Amino acid sequence: MGESTNITWHESGVTKQDRRKKSGHHSFILWFTGLSGSGKSTIANAVAHRLFQEGINEYVLDGDNIRFGLNKNLGFSAEDRTENIRRIGEVSKLFVDSGQVVLTAFISPFIEDRKQVREIVEENEFVEVYIDCNLEECERRDPKGLYQKARAGEIKDFTGISSPYEAPENPEITVRSDQYSVEECVDQIVAYLKNENFI
Repeated sequence: MGESTNITWHESGVTKQDRRKKSGHHSFILWFTGLSGSGKSTIANAVAHRLFQEGINEYVLDGDNIRFGLNKNLGFSAEDRTENIRRIGEVSKLFVDSGQVVLTAFISPFIEDRKQVREIVEENEFVEVYIDCNLEECERRDPKGLYQKARAGEIKDFTGISSPYEAPENPEITVRSDQYSVEECVDQIVAYLKNENFI
């Protein structure tokens, strides 16, 4: 892909701080990462519902949903996965600038890709949430039948089987979705956000 030329950055007449003041809360990214079947989307949506009930402006960006539109031209090679996350990072930054909490549910298997998203926003604007679920449990759940296809060789570059997953080394939050219910995971995440004054 080529780089854009002859462009100029235009500052907004309304600042991020102005939007946060109007919203009445901080804006940041809640970045959910974990294996397929770990419960990322389910937990992210449950957290979003809880935040919505508390009057917080929120929006969920889901891995599959984004690939129906914005990233429909990307596959699952390492290069395409990196570009997928780069684009989501930039979109997420726009949500933060708009004064909202954006929750992203993506496998995002590579540490470096997640690090790059963290680096494009300011301090205290990126919260990594590791949905820790052992591979055996993810395969047992297999909500989309993908592990079965991957084991049969029908899906190439499948994270956890034929492509690596690099677990976060120092996530802000880790929840064990193989040990706790969705509601308990939500409670843990919301408690962290309140304790750290994100909400």
